[in-house]
Amino acid sequence: MARVSLNKIEKVYPNGFKAVHGVDLDIRDGEFMVFVGPSGCAKSTLLRMIAGLESISGGELRIGEKLVNALAPKQRGIAMVFQNYALYPHMKVYDNLAFGLKLAKASKAEVDRRVREAAALLEMEHLLDRYPKQLSGGQAQRVAVGRAIVKKPEVFLFDEPLSNLDAKLRANMRVRLTELHRTLRESGQPATTIYVTHDQVEAMTMGERICVLKEGRIQQVDTPTNLYDHPANAFVASFIGSPEMNIKKAAVETGGVRLGSALLPLDTAKLAGRSEVQFGLRPEHIGTVQRPDATLVNARLRFCEHMGSEVYVHFDLGNEAMSARVPADQIGTIATAERGSAIALQFQLGKAHFFDAETGLAIR
Repeated sequence: MARVSLNKIEKVYPNGFKAVHGVDLDIRDGEFMVFVGPSGCAKSTLLRMIAGLESISGGELRIGEKLVNALAPKQRGIAMVFQNYALYPHMKVYDNLAFGLKLAKASKAEVDRRVREAAALLEMEHLLDRYPKQLSGGQAQRVAVGRAIVKKPEVFLFDEPLSNLDAKLRANMRVRLTELHRTLRESGQPATTIYVTHDQVEAMTMGERICVLKEGRIQQVDTPTNLYDHPANAFVASFIGSPEMNIKKAAVETGGVRLGSALLPLDTAKLAGRSEVQFGLRPEHIGTVQRPDATLVNARLRFCEHMGSEVYVHFDLGNEAMSARVPADQIGTIATAERGSAIALQFQLGKAHFFDAETGLAIR
């Protein structure tokens, strides 16, 4: 196994643009770490720096106890799976899997053993005699993962490997990759895994810990549950969760916070001394069923999105656009109400989050 340690890592391009700003991060031995963030946040740049495919402008990168800043990719004990899979089109699947081992001068018996072990692990023994053009997207993705497995690396690097797949296959491969990591760990072949994605659903379902990035800076590193329940700032709160958290500027008054013309009754003791905050409430904490911990709030319907088991209700509250996530069997007459109709919603205000109006940092 190998711990990956980033100490004040920076990336500055020749034109002076600084993409990565002094990143400090410790990725534990055998951990599944996910880098997530919007396009342009430098998550892939950071991964490529760990891989040795992008030079490091400042700071120290260690894999295990070894400083690897100046080492070539093949000397780092890593294996990388790319977004486009990069399979050799003229080689059968077996030879694609075996290619790296042959370059490393492994014996023929060792090559065959490792290739067939990887094929069995990924349930693709029946694909070994096919060419890449004969594979589906999911099968090609498994071959790319298998090519990484046969090297028995200390660190797996995945750069948005599922982004080219359709939604159903992407969900299936999420499960496969998560199970693969656990299977390797249980079989005594654990490898540290770093996975890059812009999809927060992938991040939440796959990562043991998640590193949320914005503009080349770490916003928060934590478990999926803690990121969701205790976001460090308004950016993390809005990025993690679907639909995203309702976050609105609100005036602090005696007895509550005001969103436009609507006053939400709240204990504002922890907001003492503030005239304005960012108020946050997740859509699932706004419903239609009366409950003892909820407050009745009147709003205006905009439209509904029917998602099967759930309905996303979009509405206006005090001139602010917001959304609720309601179980389909609790939606009632709202499902057929006209745009602009008055609707009554139950707000669980005890679940509200507050963020500094200027910095966006969570107010604890």
